[in-house]
Amino acid sequence: MTNKINYVDICCGLSWGDEAKGKIVSYLAKTGNYNFVCRWAGGNNAGHTIYKNGIKYKTHLIPSGIFYNICSVIGPDCVINKESFFEEVNYLKKNGFNTDLILISPNAHVITDIHIKEDIDKLHNSQGTTGKGIAPCYKDKYARKGILAKSVKEFEQYLWDEKLYGNILCEGAQGYWLDIIKGNYPYVTSSNTLPYSACSLGFPPQYIRKIYGASKIYDTRSGVDPFFSNELLNNKDLLKLIEVGKEYGTTTGRMRTTNWLNLDKLIEAINISGTTIIIISKIDVIEKINIYKLFYNFNIINFDDFFQMKEFINNKLKEHCNFLDKIIYSNSVELTNLE
Repeated sequence: MTNKINYVDICCGLSWGDEAKGKIVSYLAKTGNYNFVCRWAGGNNAGHTIYKNGIKYKTHLIPSGIFYNICSVIGPDCVINKESFFEEVNYLKKNGFNTDLILISPNAHVITDIHIKEDIDKLHNSQGTTGKGIAPCYKDKYARKGILAKSVKEFEQYLWDEKLYGNILCEGAQGYWLDIIKGNYPYVTSSNTLPYSACSLGFPPQYIRKIYGASKIYDTRSGVDPFFSNELLNNKDLLKLIEVGKEYGTTTGRMRTTNWLNLDKLIEAINISGTTIIIISKIDVIEKINIYKLFYNFNIINFDDFFQMKEFINNKLKEHCNFLDKIIYSNSVELTNLE
């Protein structure tokens, strides 16, 4: 076995989370091309839905490489709720997956009951957090008074030696516009969602080969954000998107606020993230409701059909996105030709 890293591929969200990153990572992981699947930030405030052999599985913290017998790393900038972690481990064991492949960075931080209470009491309603204790845990981390995973006896068997080799796939949580720096502060998550943060796992950026950026053909947002006003929930066409697209959070079950695709924001997210391959999903949803709209240059643009809309998007992305090599469109179920 070599200790040499060959390359790193990264999958990140380009919107407000919920962009089918789990589906993309699942597609890539099942190719058998990777030695590790790594999560670099966040906690059990995120969620991935995976379909394997027609069966639906959900994880909230453990990387989805676990479904394909790949070493799955919870990275040093992640935060871990002990109870939730072991619930997921038992769930995976019950479903026949090898949980010995789960690895925890010794420098990940631990969410306590105090963090959860503070989140619920102070942030859950005002900022629409998931109430999982994420923000208070990160607050203690940066105040230098957090608890590290290596200090928790129950985590001993899962502690990672912090060595990577071979081919690495990094799995993002949330999305670009929830990033603590780039998002609509303070209506953001408490970690860095951009792909450069994956380097915290222990590799230099020179190893990054491909960046897969995930988006939907329309925008959705869980939680509170003035950019997604409550008035949107009075729009009958947008409510159709929610119904047909089944826009409910994997972690919370909350209905997501929905809007037409903001192409200006998508272009910025592609450029700053360095996305080389974009996967725009849920094409079948807008085809079912037969409404084709997007925002561009602060105006809403209507199209007669998806062909017109796709041509417009392709032209604008090719015009404005210098690093983008490939544009892929997919429906709610199938992905093809990502490599």
